[in-house]
Amino acid sequence: MSIESDVLKRIKPTAEETESILNRAESLKKEVLNYVSVHKLDINVKFVGSVAKGTFLSDPDLDVFLMFPLYVPREELEKIGLKAGEDILHGEQMYAEHPYIRGTYEDLDVDMVPCYNIASTENLLTSVDRTPFHTDYILSKTDGQMKDEIRLMKKFMKGIGTYGAEPNTRGFSGYMCELITLHYGGFIDAIIAAAEWKEGVTIVIEKRGPPMVAPIVLYDPVDPRRNVASAVHIDTLAEFITACKSYIRMPDEKFFFPKDRIPLDKDTLIMKTELHGTRLVTVKFTRPEVNEDNLHSQLWKTQYALSAKLDAFSFNVLRAVHKMTDKEVVIVFEIERDILSKTYKHIGPPVWVKTSAAFHEKWKNNEFGEPFIENGHWTVIAERMYFTAAEMLTDEAAIAGIGREIKPTTMKIMDHNATLNDTDPKLLTELLDPKHSWEV
Repeated sequence: MSIESDVLKRIKPTAEETESILNRAESLKKEVLNYVSVHKLDINVKFVGSVAKGTFLSDPDLDVFLMFPLYVPREELEKIGLKAGEDILHGEQMYAEHPYIRGTYEDLDVDMVPCYNIASTENLLTSVDRTPFHTDYILSKTDGQMKDEIRLMKKFMKGIGTYGAEPNTRGFSGYMCELITLHYGGFIDAIIAAAEWKEGVTIVIEKRGPPMVAPIVLYDPVDPRRNVASAVHIDTLAEFITACKSYIRMPDEKFFFPKDRIPLDKDTLIMKTELHGTRLVTVKFTRPEVNEDNLHSQLWKTQYALSAKLDAFSFNVLRAVHKMTDKEVVIVFEIERDILSKTYKHIGPPVWVKTSAAFHEKWKNNEFGEPFIENGHWTVIAERMYFTAAEMLTDEAAIAGIGREIKPTTMKIMDHNATLNDTDPKLLTELLDPKHSWEV
């Protein structure tokens, strides 16, 4: 028996699980329809997503779309749709292209999303209006066997950490997993094909849309103006390609069911930094009260912004990782150095240009030495603005372009020793000894 067959037995919901999920979904639908009737709303109710398509794994989410007629103003659609979601699910408001409600129903996570009931994706009024067409398309193209192939692809993606188009993963949506499996004719064929992908790979299933530039382009078969893969970061694409190559060489259930990594102990972490000859610095902010997906985007933005500052002031980032807890957001940087010399060589203009006189005049009484000529340029030894990484981050974080709702006033900075003593060893292990999930 193949590895894929064994995996499928473990991930495919049993008949009893499927019946339970579908019964709860039907019960929810009846409740929503009753709500629509009682409040005299002109709304169609449609299940979309993996449960509606029959491609779900155990413990799936339910996606319920409230489909409004076109005459309803956008403001009313949001107001009525959110009120219905709050009344039925008692959940919290989330925000994608427009707001929706996320809650639970009989132990199932549920997203209740208002949209317009359009006849064609050529007439989109909101970005989610095309989602019901995705469900219909997959249902029209898949049989029971293909749905199982899709389940394998989804579990593979989950196992290697590339599943989900949310900002924390920046990976492959469930719909994209379905499409690439369908396009290549099954899980193994898709893995073999993806092992040969390169940056800029373009996949056309039904119709090619306008030219697009992205790490990967997959024209949506129900709306070729859209790239289904727009959320996929180049690093996530590279991770998937690498996993496909590795799986072809040596198939293993670890790709589907990775082991939890045991964090390195403190002595080993210290040894890693000594081996690298590097230093660590941790930056923490109080977690703001914002939507989690938005916060993940802001956390990535903050990591990139602070990395750019560290590089600009010659501390030079080798790698950075981050995490979010209930109370704070944390970024750890491995940098080449955390203390710089007091002075540096400042190169001025060539001596023959007009501005050279002004440069020489400005620096002629410099306490670290008179200007001198090197390679035809006036050059001077000048004092650095910052000597330590912590000092620089303290002054520059507020103007670095960090996430809008991540407040510099809540920032705490931990130096190398404090980082090794107090930062989560699991995060430090990820930083100092990165491994693919299937290699653990």
